[in-house]
Amino acid sequence: MLKQTEGSRAVAEAVAMCRPEVICAYPISPQTHIVEALGEMVKDASLVDCEFINVESEFAAMSVAIGASATGARSYTATASQGLLFMAEAVFNASGLGLPIVMTVANRAIGAPINIWNDHSDSLSQRDCGWLQLFAETNQEALDLHIQAFRLAEEVSLPIMVCMDGFILTHAYERVDMPTQAQVDAYLPPYEPRQVLDTNEPVSIGAMVGPEAFMEVRYLAHAKQMQALERIPQLAEEFKAVFGRDSGGLVRTYRTEDAETIVIAMGSVLGTIKDTIDAMRQDENGGHKIGVLGITSFRPFPHVAMAAALKHCKRFVVLEKSLAVGGGGIVATDVRMAVTGMGLKGFTVIAGLGGRAITVKSLTTLFEKATREELELITFLDLDWKAVNKQLEREKAHRRSGPVAEAMLRDVGVVGSRNY
Repeated sequence: MLKQTEGSRAVAEAVAMCRPEVICAYPISPQTHIVEALGEMVKDASLVDCEFINVESEFAAMSVAIGASATGARSYTATASQGLLFMAEAVFNASGLGLPIVMTVANRAIGAPINIWNDHSDSLSQRDCGWLQLFAETNQEALDLHIQAFRLAEEVSLPIMVCMDGFILTHAYERVDMPTQAQVDAYLPPYEPRQVLDTNEPVSIGAMVGPEAFMEVRYLAHAKQMQALERIPQLAEEFKAVFGRDSGGLVRTYRTEDAETIVIAMGSVLGTIKDTIDAMRQDENGGHKIGVLGITSFRPFPHVAMAAALKHCKRFVVLEKSLAVGGGGIVATDVRMAVTGMGLKGFTVIAGLGGRAITVKSLTTLFEKATREELELITFLDLDWKAVNKQLEREKAHRRSGPVAEAMLRDVGVVGSRNY
């Protein structure tokens, strides 16, 4: 059924149709609307056989999810930004224990400085925690990925983050095709946990493991991720058979058949990139042979699928909304590993940090330079170099030059100026 609705509401309704038994929630923007909607459904009994637990922190939310999942309950929560960092210890425990928790991450920048707008810093900071990470381009895909996530998590007994861009998707009203309960039930079977607490057969949950077995336990977590790498495209095909639309998978290509340059990205920015590339291909000067590769599965990372999608191009550009400070690109590192030995020229572009707009105009200029291989290996899209250099010079001249964030705000005219 086609429905015009907010992204958060669409996700909440999809989660409800997956019949969770425990939902634990602590509000932090921009995921709050999701758990608020689920709380309303539990209260008015449109979502039955589900316990909604208000907790005192994000750490408590993940701790409750771990306890609920360990007892055999289908468990769900949501978070963002600093909330994800606050629960980091428990996040590692959830994956280490092999508990199939589904969690929405409404991607948002992490501080300092404080910033509530979208980038991918939060979930990518947890890239090695052992959770699967799926990224949605649209609200329709966010809805669909949650349904697939419960099935995948429970098959491989690993937790999953379904990542959707905060505010850009969570608060946007779009038309989505809302499934029926019968469709979801046909795709997602009742939960049969692989492990469960049983007083008749007591076991230790979270036992200490020393050097004699720790490496093997960690490898088995990796092996489960590799199982997920096989199942993700299969589950996407099964989803299409039930719901009648393509959704999910490992990667998605757009106009790559003859592309000499391929742009790689994740999340909602893919829509803007596609619009830009459509215009560039129709350029009156002959157009550009350029295409797009969207990553849906960031963890496990689809190295083989990535290499196959790039094998006929000459160069690639990884545009990512995250930065490994002191290193460079995060997604680009995995991409470069995937194409080792293929002889491709690769460029990393850091864009959209803290919600900075990524415009068609800027992308057009960027991609034109990429086709001529005139980009630096790492480019910071629309960085205000004047403001940056002014601060660097200020720090050279003054030992006590003050907080960087406040200085930047003054220099760009957001707060009152000061003489130095």
